[in-house]
Amino acid sequence: MELLDHLALGFATALSWQNLAYAFAGCLLGTLIGVLPGLGPVPTIAMLLPITYALPPTSALIMLASIYYGAQYGGSTTAILVKLPGESSSAVTLIDGHAMATQGRAGPALATAAIASFFAGCVGVLLLAAFAAPLAEMAFKFGPAEYFSLMLLGLVGAVALSSESLDVSLGMIAIGIILGLVGTDVNSGTVRLAFEIPQLMEGIEFTCLAMGLFGVAEIVANLEMQKASGTTAVAPIASLMPTRDDIRRMAPSIVRGTALGSALGILPGAGVTISAFSAYTLEKKLSSRSAEMGHGAIEGVAAPEAANNAAAQTNFIPLLTLGVPGSAVMALMLGAMTIHNIQPGPQVMTSHPALFWGLIASMWIGNLILVVLNLPLIGLWVRLLKVPYRLLYPAILVFCCVGVYSIQNSVADVFLVACFGVAGYLFGKLSISPVPLLLGFVLGPMMETSFRRTLMVARGDFSVFVTRPISLGLLIATALLIVLALAPAIRRKRAVVLAEAQA
Repeated sequence: MELLDHLALGFATALSWQNLAYAFAGCLLGTLIGVLPGLGPVPTIAMLLPITYALPPTSALIMLASIYYGAQYGGSTTAILVKLPGESSSAVTLIDGHAMATQGRAGPALATAAIASFFAGCVGVLLLAAFAAPLAEMAFKFGPAEYFSLMLLGLVGAVALSSESLDVSLGMIAIGIILGLVGTDVNSGTVRLAFEIPQLMEGIEFTCLAMGLFGVAEIVANLEMQKASGTTAVAPIASLMPTRDDIRRMAPSIVRGTALGSALGILPGAGVTISAFSAYTLEKKLSSRSAEMGHGAIEGVAAPEAANNAAAQTNFIPLLTLGVPGSAVMALMLGAMTIHNIQPGPQVMTSHPALFWGLIASMWIGNLILVVLNLPLIGLWVRLLKVPYRLLYPAILVFCCVGVYSIQNSVADVFLVACFGVAGYLFGKLSISPVPLLLGFVLGPMMETSFRRTLMVARGDFSVFVTRPISLGLLIATALLIVLALAPAIRRKRAVVLAEAQA
């Protein structure tokens, strides 16, 4: 009954004309950037952070969340019609989706993607609403020691589940933590790592780092690649209606993809792309028509689309209930919350209930908006592929610079964005993901604060971290993840030593 009261508050908040308008704008923009290859939700949200300063917190978060799951919808359209994944999570959808399109079944493929996305999105929102209150209630038992251990677990989890090598991920997290420490220490008043540069004495703006690493770097990389301007042949669309046989075949795949995506979305570092590929792999093993997979099987469209959209919703569970971001987008969402002086964590539910439940309710409304937007406007989205990238990206770059400058009227911030843009571009060249760096930047200062508070309360006694049961449990989980991350390297080294011994 209490959950229904919370949801009633959420829908009352989300259905206000202002929040509906921002949800619609976010869904529209999310679909657009999902359709256009190279423009993903991470750089887009990073570039739009300056705009959120002028918005009410609830409206800002609703818009940013709508962009995120809207991009998952949009990516499937071009993947199916022109064999060009607008989103990395749609790369697996194009395998069977475009094969269906070449067989004259583009309409059913698009309808399947929309149905799977809507169903999975709704289930993901229900899981978010159901798990939010119990997890937040448990989190109220957390003190500074537990928060430190939890954030440490989040960082180690991101390393353990990362596709990068262990040393690279650890190095990126360390760089992020160091960047987060730049500026004046609020406790002692000591200026740290500013190198006598006045502009760095107040620290590095989260917006500058995010926009540079993701927005500017992505633009430069795409300009260098000289992407095609939309001359790819578009598959014709005859009818959108799937047949009864299509519905019968897609239903179990949608359910399996939704279940898998919902579970993986909660894990730090997993994300929507891994969910989509995992669902496709699972479907190939379980489907009764696995031989058709890769040649236009409708299961190959339904499962990954359900998985990536379910994961996009459940990705919010650790952020909203524990204050721990599990992906780059969630780190940006956490940054947006701190911009509006909202302390992420379980206290959001009690101190900002309208924001918390309004955001959850807006996700269901957003999924409904996306179904209405995607199918009727397919022709418009495909025509947008004809916009030359040499004109589109410089315009976005100018928008970035103006947005960053407007935050503090500081030219130094624009130069910082440029520097981080160069760093992000180089990371891309070296095939290094900047996501661990961003997580380190966001969680590092919060970890430091919790660590210092714990020692102040315990009067310098470090044993407090292992004498408190929840903190000890989290540290044990952290140790297990470290072992999990180190195990492959240990096995490889052991194999090399044995081979040398036998030689």
